[in-house]
Amino acid sequence: MSAAADGKPIRAVYSSVRDRPSTTADQAPPPGPPDGPGAPEQSGRIGRNVWYLGLTSMFTDISSEMVNAILPLYLLSLGFSPLAFGVFDGYYQGMTGLLRSVGGLIADRRGRHKEVAGAGYALSAACKLGLLASRTAGPTGAILLLDRTGKGIRTAPRDALVSMSSSKSRLAEAFGIHRALDTVGAFVGPILAFVLLRRVSNGYDVVFVFSFCFALIGLGILTFFVQNRAAARASAAAGQSPPSLRAAAGLLRIPRFRRLVVAGGALGLMTVSDAFIYLTFQRQSHMASSAFPLLFVGTALAYLLLAVPAGRLADRVGRAKVFLGGYLLLAGSYVALHQAGSGLTGLLVLLGLLGAYYAATDGVLMALASTAVPEELRGSGMALLTTVTAVARFAASLIFGLLWTWWGPETAVVWFLGGLAVALPLCGAALLRHPEVTA
Repeated sequence: MSAAADGKPIRAVYSSVRDRPSTTADQAPPPGPPDGPGAPEQSGRIGRNVWYLGLTSMFTDISSEMVNAILPLYLLSLGFSPLAFGVFDGYYQGMTGLLRSVGGLIADRRGRHKEVAGAGYALSAACKLGLLASRTAGPTGAILLLDRTGKGIRTAPRDALVSMSSSKSRLAEAFGIHRALDTVGAFVGPILAFVLLRRVSNGYDVVFVFSFCFALIGLGILTFFVQNRAAARASAAAGQSPPSLRAAAGLLRIPRFRRLVVAGGALGLMTVSDAFIYLTFQRQSHMASSAFPLLFVGTALAYLLLAVPAGRLADRVGRAKVFLGGYLLLAGSYVALHQAGSGLTGLLVLLGLLGAYYAATDGVLMALASTAVPEELRGSGMALLTTVTAVARFAASLIFGLLWTWWGPETAVVWFLGGLAVALPLCGAALLRHPEVTA
């Protein structure tokens, strides 16, 4: 979908989020330089930038997931209550979303998506060293929130680079490939954390050192191999009016994008964080603390195996349909969690459904956003969407923490399952009921 910089739709655009790719318009090359390392692939291949960005995310995710895999138990060992952890976890996730708008807007204004993303990656890497110097809950929490600042800054420019380096007809697949490589890191990181904790008693510092080393590798790949998109650089150099905060907010006047933002926020409000899901299962099954990181591995493996097939399916049958189907899988994971007990089969079903949910929603949501906003505001549009969903998930973590404190985690899961059962049909109606028409 195209729009003027003030957010108003122009002619010959789709007004629905039902975005089954066109066989003619989607295959036409976009304006701007067709060649160069930063240009999107027009030959049906996935652009080199996508692969390099995927490798950057892979090593960075090894770094971050080594820490995230031990984080719930680590913070509880420092004296966090379930309610305090719920507040922290929500803020930890929500802060990322709030800062994505900043990173996306700066990158769009400068046409320097790589450099803005690199600043975020560098900040997160530095925070891994900060964790080595911290021994109490307050400073540790502050450093972790600073790490999320880096993630918030880098995410929207990175996703904009993936989008602008891909042909429209294969957007969901490109994001699926990027997310699959990213998920390799989410798979390897918890395993490394598990091995290190098994070999070194209370070896949290060792985890932080390894985490820093992997973060440096990811930053190096971004610095030396990823290129800014040629068209974005040319637009900035030509002196075109830079995107503004007002223009970014004006994207909400586009009906297609507005419906996507509302649906993403409503569904995010009904999404239980992974940390709470895993802590609930551990409570039910009495799992040993040293094995806790392996729960992240199971989800990551399912996500890894399904990310690319889910992206291809979304490009073929409609991205909105696959996105909504992902939340049906999330509802199934809530049911599996409530019934899992201590059985291995229940655990495998739970982790498989959770990984499939991510495969059907994470990259697909970004592909939906890519076709709903103009290129000059793509980073800002993605950031706005993810900010809304992150704020909704912050509220979800706070609500889950309160429900856990009052009635226990099992009851909290039932409440969220009921909320999702109400929100999903309403969001499905908003996303799918409008026919595809041209203005």
